[in-house]
Amino acid sequence: MDFWFDPACPWAWIASRWIHEVAELRPIEPRWHVMSLAVLNEGQDIPEQYREFMKRAWGAVRICIAAEQKHGPEVLGALYTELGTRFHHEKAPAERATFEAALRAAGLDPELAAAAESEDYDAALRASHADGMDRVGYDVGTPVISVEGVSFFGPVVTPIPRGEAAARLWDGVLLVAGVDGFYELKRSRDRDPSFD
Repeated sequence: MDFWFDPACPWAWIASRWIHEVAELRPIEPRWHVMSLAVLNEGQDIPEQYREFMKRAWGAVRICIAAEQKHGPEVLGALYTELGTRFHHEKAPAERATFEAALRAAGLDPELAAAAESEDYDAALRASHADGMDRVGYDVGTPVISVEGVSFFGPVVTPIPRGEAAARLWDGVLLVAGVDGFYELKRSRDRDPSFD
């Protein structure tokens, strides 16, 4: 299965931890890909506070693309785990020290943190982003998952499904992926993200 993420997104973080749970119980091997909330929201009428968040969101996705270009896509899973842990659990800011710590913990050169301020990786970032969004449509956000040739936005779920609950949710994803013409099952969110 393929999973597109932006490290800044708490909903993608929860879904990614769900996928790790699923991988323990079902025969899947996640392939990680980078998408960008900053790219997705370019030109959109968004609140000023969210606009500031989008400016800070460029750094981590640029670093992920730089790491992928230097070491291959297999490094993305570990790097995402390290960035996400710092952002969502430790509430660390999206700044150079946080990026360097995540890179070190993922076994990568902390100098890759310089990519956060560089536009050199933006074309590759936009291509990775478009690869995920082209599969699902541009009226959604992150995460995007693709399984058995079918792609979906989500799941948007909280808290993180664990154990058999995670496996049952995966089984449901496979079930709806097998239904020709299935597009959406949705309700309004009434809870904030929980990383438990």
